[in-house]
Amino acid sequence: MQQLLELIKDPSQIGPWFHDLLMSLGLSVELASVVGDVLGVLLLLIMVLTSAIFLIWLERKVAARLQDRVGPNRAGPYGLLQTMADIVKLLTKEDITPVGADRVSFNLAPALSVMQIIMVAAIIPIGAGVVAVNLNVGLLYFVAFSGLAAMGALMAGWSSNNKYALLGGFRVVAQLLSYEVPLIFTLLAVVLLAGTMNTNDLAAAQGVRYFGFIPGWYALLMPFAFVIFFVAALAEGERAPFDLLEAESEIVAGFNIEYSGMKFAWFFLQFFVNSLILSALAATIFLGGWQGPFVDQVPVLGIVYFGIKTTLVLFALMWVRATYPRLRIDQMMTFCWKVLVPASLVVVLLAAVIWKLPVSANIRALLLSGSNIVALVVTLGIIGSRLRKRVDRRQDALNAASAASA
Repeated sequence: MQQLLELIKDPSQIGPWFHDLLMSLGLSVELASVVGDVLGVLLLLIMVLTSAIFLIWLERKVAARLQDRVGPNRAGPYGLLQTMADIVKLLTKEDITPVGADRVSFNLAPALSVMQIIMVAAIIPIGAGVVAVNLNVGLLYFVAFSGLAAMGALMAGWSSNNKYALLGGFRVVAQLLSYEVPLIFTLLAVVLLAGTMNTNDLAAAQGVRYFGFIPGWYALLMPFAFVIFFVAALAEGERAPFDLLEAESEIVAGFNIEYSGMKFAWFFLQFFVNSLILSALAATIFLGGWQGPFVDQVPVLGIVYFGIKTTLVLFALMWVRATYPRLRIDQMMTFCWKVLVPASLVVVLLAAVIWKLPVSANIRALLLSGSNIVALVVTLGIIGSRLRKRVDRRQDALNAASAASA
């Protein structure tokens, strides 16, 4: 009983304890490691898939409340079983492969999309030392596997033998690869400060206190970088206002138009799990991850803090999706290359210069945070000025047209 309480108090010791348990049953060191890894992968899959089932219901309910609707309310209490009802419905749907489709690529695309998300989930520390794979190059690993999302969608669009699906696949490549550029630059700024790409060490590095009471979260040190990362995460997660991959009014349903049944469900699952993973990464990289009061004394509290921070970021993603309309494709690409990319370069430059100044850590933190706020305000001012000029030009054109017709 005492050992169980210790494991609950410090979940990072569950892995070594289970490994010792397998060895006590007569397994060799190698076999115990293999069995432990396999069970760890299964546990990760179960956690991700079960959380996605609840997340689908939660997002539909939150969006309904924000839009003055009720949301799911028929299947089970408060509509909690609505997702299970949808799964049963999709299981009964006919699995159709279009004539002329590339069957191998068509069938592999949904699995590739989901696999990419599961692989990224393996590097996210949900507590102090509680991480499936503790990689020294965790952020580089995330960048590498995030590119597979574009590959899976492009495979689906190309193999469907449908012009709308193919156009949706092309949009995937344009959007996801473009918005990866500012996202990577913001990660580079974080790496410059932390000196590591290990996600667990990144969370640990934010445990400092500036001026004795201000948390060392990178969202506070570099608020502009956090805003850029959040906007890029909206685009990487294919969420409004960047959900042009499946613009119904333009390309019907996007790259997955020809999918039905459980193959369509895999893409649906990938969309929601991707939002969860991006929220967890934002919480880890910018909000201190599992850092919080009394974590040193009670490590299990880190899991609670991590869950709260991830939920807050996830709610912000839901709020934006339920509030803002879809952008045009040209507006989306212009915003990326003319606003986010230059802004992210400014963030990297500020981090590289200020963090090497020969002053105290408190002064560096103050200078870095202040310069980020100034850069954010200036950027918003420039965007607002350009938008006002565009509106004025349109109004002048309308006035001229009205005068000419009169």
